[in-house]
Amino acid sequence: MSKKICILNGSPRPNGNTKALITHFIKGAEATGNEVICFDLQKMNIHGCLGCCNGGKDTASPCVQKDDMQKIYPAYKDADIVVLASPMYYWGISGQLKCAFDRLFAVAELTPNYENPKKDCILLMAAEGDTENNFAPVKAFYEGLTSHLGWKNIGIVYAGGNMDAGAILNKPKQLEEAEALGKSIS
Repeated sequence: MSKKICILNGSPRPNGNTKALITHFIKGAEATGNEVICFDLQKMNIHGCLGCCNGGKDTASPCVQKDDMQKIYPAYKDADIVVLASPMYYWGISGQLKCAFDRLFAVAELTPNYENPKKDCILLMAAEGDTENNFAPVKAFYEGLTSHLGWKNIGIVYAGGNMDAGAILNKPKQLEEAEALGKSIS
């Protein structure tokens, strides 16, 4: 049975290492009949969360702010799988991804107990460092996030040793790992 996959691309580089991971992941996911939509957050007009807790009053438009999150909300709500894709910035996800993800709280506000929709989740991350210690802060964040949301982690690709844009193109095993993860979804 095919899945609906929503990718939140937190990379500011249109042709960077994270985008290469995404491209290969999509190739694998679509090869097995899945439906994929990718949002390049850097190109979108998304404002930071106001912390107003006034969302959740309109299922079609859950946040009080009216910006490009309106394009993401329907895909997010319909998705079986959410892919968080980001370069590592200061041992965390990019600001673009964090900003958009924070705004997904408006969807949780649609329920009386602020319950987030249950999803499967994947992390795709490119980084300069390539040690387990380098990825430890992101691993802790991601595990905490999925645990608190009640989401199931179904895969992670940590692609280290990729500082310059396009460096990952010289590391076919990392790209193959992303494509294989996409193919594993059915």
